[in-house]
Formats: sequence, C-alpha cells, structure tokens
Amino acid sequence: MKEITVISGKGGTGKTSFTLALANILSKRNAIVCADCDVDAADMHIVMNPDVKEKHEFISGNIAVMHKELCSRKDGSNCSICSDLCRFDSFHKTSDGFFEIEGPDCEGCMVCVSQCPSNVISFPERRCGEWYVSQTRFGTLVHAALDIRAENSGKLVTTVRKEAKRIAEEQNAAYIIVDGSPGTGCPVIASITGSDQVIIVTEPTVSGVHDLTRVAQLAKHFSIPFAVIVNKASINKEKTEEIETWCSTNNIPFLGKIPYNGTVTTAQIEGKTIIEYEENKESRELSSILQEIAKEIV
Repeated sequence: MKEITVISGKGGTGKTSFTLALANILSKRNAIVCADCDVDAADMHIVMNPDVKEKHEFISGNIAVMHKELCSRKDGSNCSICSDLCRFDSFHKTSDGFFEIEGPDCEGCMVCVSQCPSNVISFPERRCGEWYVSQTRFGTLVHAALDIRAENSGKLVTTVRKEAKRIAEEQNAAYIIVDGSPGTGCPVIASITGSDQVIIVTEPTVSGVHDLTRVAQLAKHFSIPFAVIVNKASINKEKTEEIETWCSTNNIPFLGKIPYNGTVTTAQIEGKTIIEYEENKESRELSSILQEIAKEIV
C-alpha cells in the first residue's frame, strides 16, 4: 500500500482538482481510499458526492464554561478574577455586570477554572467538528469538517489519515490518496509525515514560486520523497520554465505541466473530474496529460 499526498504551497493552485483526477485514474486500476485532509476548507466531497456511512464528533481539548447564575457577589459587585487573569481576553462583561466566556476565544489554559473563588467555571471537552467515512464511486472517502472558528485542524488531519490507513489495510487497498492542506503550517505537516510520496502542485506566478520553495523545504526536512507539477502552466510560460529549471538545478523530480483549461471548472460544476468530462478536444487532451502524469507517480 502506497500513500500519496498532494499538497501546494498556497491555495488556488488546483491541488484538489488534480487529487480528484488522480483518484479517478487510480480507482480504475486498483482499490483506493481517499482522505480529504484539507479540513479547514474540505471540498473533495463536492465532486465525489459521498454517501456518508459513519459520522463521528471530533473532540479536541477542553473549553471553559461560565455558569454566571452561580457566581457569588463580593461587596455588592461582581468578582472579576476570571476576567483579570485571562490573557486571551475571552471574558466579556454582560449588561447585568457578570462575565461570560466567548467559547471560540477560549484557549483552554484552565487559569480561570483553577482561580475562581466560587468554583462556577466548568471545563468540559471541546467539540471542534466532525469526521466522516463515506462511500463514493472511487471507493472509500474519509473526510472532515471543522466547526466555525474551531481550531486544532492538525489533530483532525491526523485522525482522518489514521482512519484512512486503517480502512485501506482492511480493504487491502493499493493506494491512499490524500488531499493535503495548502501552506506550510501544522495541518500540512500532519498531512505529509509518514507519506510514501508527496506531490507538490504549484502555479506559474510569483507567489506560486515563492511558496513552492517553502513547501519543498518542508518536505525535504521530513525526508519525504516529493515531486513537482505545474498547473495552469500556459498562463505564464516564463514562470513555468523558471520552476522547471529550479527543479532541475535542485535535483527535484519534475512530473509535468498542465495547461490552463476552464473546462475543469465546468466539469466540477457538473460534479465530475476532468477525466470523466470529455466534451471537447481540450478536455480530452488534458485528461491524456493527467493519465501520463499518473503513470509516473505510481
């Protein structure tokens, strides 16, 4: 079983579109399991149209909850120890003079809980989102969604990957295809560590080149084999050549160039990958390019 993780230095490069096409191609040859680890903005399900079989709450850490109706008064006024000690400004004074906690602002440090003289602040587990196991036309998809303003996406990514690996072992799948997070932060590190192969999808822009170098350094730091693909290559041929030269100079495998094609968006609107959408010559040519790139990856 081989785990292939697709990432990008920045958002909007076409990472997910490529991941979907790769999953489409490989699922025709072998059993695969997909993992959408871009949990801050998960969108593989939009095209894969999953049938959710399992739904699980994602619990991460704890959060302080103020029970103001139990708060004692000192000398006719409210005690403000909780607000005074909070370094994250999570407490907000209400119109009746008491304090409430804005849940998403709480960092879970527990200072207010331990110092409250009336012991009226509880510390329950924090729900941060949900993760799912679904069936799709390409095979099993493990995906997730963070709640609004929720954090700890790195831990949720790890949960998704672990579940995908468990299912892949049960199904004797040949590949785990991971749609990683963009950037270089904690969710990306959680997406790539332990992968067999990382594919970096970049674009021929100034920011694309800059962020490519950063995410390549990240993959190199963790000693993970990686290769580069330029998406939307035709929008700036000079930058595309610059990326190809940079890869050659640094002995980084360069898998190929995918020209810009608005048909990709049209296909996604219809809930299809570009491999499934073959309405014109351009889309068939793009599908052929992706098929060739897939051969090199596996």
